Amino acid sequence: MKRSTAEILYRFENLRIPSRSDIIELLKMEETVPLFSAADRMRRRYVGDQVHLRGIIEFSNHCVKNCLYCGLRRGNKALERYRMTPDEIVEAAREGVRAGIRTIVLQSGEDAFFSAAILADIVTRLKELDVAVTLSVGDRPKRDYRILREAGADRYLLKHETAHREMFRRLRPGTTLEGRKKRLLWLKGLGFQVGSGNMIGLPGQTVGILADDILLMRELDVEMAGIGPFIPNDNTPLAGCRGGDVTMTLKVLAVTRLVLPAVHLPATTALATIHPEGRQMALRCGANVVMPDITPVRYKKLYEIYPNKVCITEDGPGQCIPCISGMIRQSGRSVATDPGHGRRSWSDGSQQRG
Repeated sequence: MKRSTAEILYRFENLRIPSRSDIIELLKMEETVPLFSAADRMRRRYVGDQVHLRGIIEFSNHCVKNCLYCGLRRGNKALERYRMTPDEIVEAAREGVRAGIRTIVLQSGEDAFFSAAILADIVTRLKELDVAVTLSVGDRPKRDYRILREAGADRYLLKHETAHREMFRRLRPGTTLEGRKKRLLWLKGLGFQVGSGNMIGLPGQTVGILADDILLMRELDVEMAGIGPFIPNDNTPLAGCRGGDVTMTLKVLAVTRLVLPAVHLPATTALATIHPEGRQMALRCGANVVMPDITPVRYKKLYEIYPNKVCITEDGPGQCIPCISGMIRQSGRSVATDPGHGRRSWSDGSQQRG
């Protein structure tokens, strides 16, 4: 390992404010063991050995947007569309709670059918189950976010996907990076614990852009960072593109842990899709969250953002959660029994200048 790289890792582990050039240097590392070990130490120091389970209910695959990378895009005519009823959503959550889930994540395409009032009623019913509620339903007016927060929603996940303005505009027609950042700031101002995140391996992406992704999440002081590989979908304009790779995804995950020490980092399903040990490797590189899919099995295969997603045949949380919990314990970690509310990563003044 180059001495310069060792010095960079030392600075990061001692909470010095990171520079873009330092982040790029770490992302270019060929010998990854020192980076992954440093991220694992930082994870243990700031968030401990427990892994939080957050059960995802993918309740609608309708979407008004036409993002080039996503299988839910409105231009995909090959996809069979569905919407779960509020009762189905609540019952799926109830099954998850019985299996030990303490956080329910409601995720969908950007589906106008689910108004703020409908979603607020669902959130109210979910809060009666004594769970934290995360929403991931895309761009909404600020008044909608306020209604959802007042209904009891705790968190909101709104991934920025890429911090490169032109790439964002091209991949997400009709939207801008500035508009997404504005909404993330609205959400923070309303008291949500906010999550963002990016994809690794997008066409035209550079190491510098990945560094900017990490710095943007630090600027936003997110409580959760969802980082996963881009996986091409045959029913999108990016069908023929090369997807993200395991090593770079793990490096971005590890550097994010060093830059945002107390952030919640999922070992994503997308990473498990491109490598059978993807989740286990992520747990060794700084991750402390796993997000099992507790959507009813008849809908799981239809929520096809990307193809060949793992764990879509398990018959409910009663089968899925014990399997994932066993994997976590085999990795030398324990399953958390609390909701895992976010803690600020660096804005308490703990980081030093240097």
